[in-house]
Amino acid sequence: MQKLFTYVIGVLLVCGAVSVKAQKQDRIQAIQDKLEQFSATLPQLHDKVQLSVNGVSIQDFLSALSKSSNLSISVDPKLNIRIADNFNNVTAQNVLVFLAKTYNLDISFIGTIISVDPYVDPAQSIIVPKEIKVKYNAPDNTLSVELNNDSLFSVTRKITQLSGKNILVAPALMGKKVTVFIAAAPFDNALEKIAFANEIKLVKTNDNFYLFQALGDGEENYVTGDKNIAVRKNFKPITSTGGGNLGLFVKTNASGQKVISCDATNASILDLVKTASQELGKNYFLYSDIKGTISMHITDVPYDAFMTAIFQGTDYTYRTENGIYMIGDRKLEGLRNNKVVVLQNRSIDTVQAMIPVEWKKGVEIKEFREQNTLLLSGSGPQIAELENYIKQLDQLVPMVMIEVTMVDINKSKTVTTGIKAGIADSVKTGGSVLPGINYTMGSGAINDFLNQLGGVTHLNLGHVAPNFYATINALESHDDIEVHSVPKLTTLNGHTASLSIGSTRYYLVQTQNVLPSITTPTSIFTQQYNKIEANMVINIKPVVSGDDQVTLGIKIDITDFIGTPPANAPAPTSNSKYESIIRAHDGDMLVLGGIERTEEGTSSSGIPLLSRIPIIKWLFSSRSKTNAKIVTLVFIKPTIIH
Repeated sequence: MQKLFTYVIGVLLVCGAVSVKAQKQDRIQAIQDKLEQFSATLPQLHDKVQLSVNGVSIQDFLSALSKSSNLSISVDPKLNIRIADNFNNVTAQNVLVFLAKTYNLDISFIGTIISVDPYVDPAQSIIVPKEIKVKYNAPDNTLSVELNNDSLFSVTRKITQLSGKNILVAPALMGKKVTVFIAAAPFDNALEKIAFANEIKLVKTNDNFYLFQALGDGEENYVTGDKNIAVRKNFKPITSTGGGNLGLFVKTNASGQKVISCDATNASILDLVKTASQELGKNYFLYSDIKGTISMHITDVPYDAFMTAIFQGTDYTYRTENGIYMIGDRKLEGLRNNKVVVLQNRSIDTVQAMIPVEWKKGVEIKEFREQNTLLLSGSGPQIAELENYIKQLDQLVPMVMIEVTMVDINKSKTVTTGIKAGIADSVKTGGSVLPGINYTMGSGAINDFLNQLGGVTHLNLGHVAPNFYATINALESHDDIEVHSVPKLTTLNGHTASLSIGSTRYYLVQTQNVLPSITTPTSIFTQQYNKIEANMVINIKPVVSGDDQVTLGIKIDITDFIGTPPANAPAPTSNSKYESIIRAHDGDMLVLGGIERTEEGTSSSGIPLLSRIPIIKWLFSSRSKTNAKIVTLVFIKPTIIH
């Protein structure tokens, strides 16, 4: 029985060996057929070669074969095979078949490239997927993981399937193995700890995607002061010729652009330029020696912005020509630029005054008034900065039309009464009775009146002299005057518009100078007419805001003549002033207020003592009484003209 069992086992082993040998022969035959098929494209496979080697690596052997037969052969660098054979007058195809059979190699084609790799038995390459130990608790949003050298891609796929949250792995991390153990941690914290424990970084985008990315050059995970995990950069230490500290870091951002981060203290400007240019592969040419030191801390800026920052405020600048950065003193001809800036809305005078003095240093500014143009000559960065600033100033300035409506209402009442008597050579009887009494009677009319009065009262009142006359006044007058004044003012935004309207009166000033003399003093009379003015002066300064609101600074000064002055005396005046700051919408009408004045005047003349006695004073005096009321209304309407 034992002999039978041994016999069966032996038969099985023999059959297995025969089967393996048959499979190997089939594989070698397939390689040979494949080489024969490709020989139509690569006839060099039939070229005969002579090679004699002893203990050389397979990589060197196939390199010699490729050179002798003019073939492109790629060898897996992991192969550790030493060859000691002699090949005399055999084809390259036979050599490759021999190597595949002897050293268990696989030969494949990529275009016209022959790839030589170790043969892997498909039966042995079947791998049972490893269980990924991940648990997700949806109500608490917690994650538990138990990972031991597991594929990061498989882990993120399992977490995404369980949680429904999108997690992506950067292509560079597809083969990354991770190991960590976390029990019931909040979801975001668990992902951060996975990244921290396996030296990768986690980025969460605005659309709630989680990205696992490889740490960049000089980057590392660390725990911040508030116990959070963050990524920081280790700057590349550089020895500065100026004795300061200098660290510089270059990376490629998400858009594929190389950016610079720098931390320097009293570092040489020249060292910064050289190091940054070398790190980014930039070509540069120095027109002059670069001196000075700088302290700076910047993060993720492009090369041009880095160069602009370190040269800002120095005597140096740069410009680009055919991809080469020309660096040197700003005043050198090769680095000086010219720019013509044509102003569209502002005058060159106002723009020039608004440019800071510090910005003008190193830049020559010429004016062309006929074309309202500025010519800038200096370094490129300074000119670009000035041009951008001037364009911000060169905006359309709105105009404001201001309608000022002024209404003066003057109401006055005058009552004149009295009796005037005297003696004149010839007096005619007559005058007006209506609408007011202003009647003059001669001596004949007065004597007739006295005779009639005596006949009625039996009193003899006598007669007046032939040249006597009497005038009786009794008059009441009313004046209602309404004056409208509508001046229109137009001015630029922020500028004051002024208007002055008025009248002038003159009065005589007579002066007597007495010149002493031995015989008779001499008197010299001089006359001079002085003037007095009554004006309406309006000053309005509009300021337009962005929402079509207009702020108005208003000053109004009104002077009026009042009353009738005595002969050769200055006319009396009244003065009203108004000053305010108001805001109105475009096209709104505003009432600033009413200025009201009340005037009362009384004048009388008569015989002393008698003109003061009640009742009979009306016979021995004349009186005039005036009451006046003046109201001034001011309306303002601003209109923006774009």
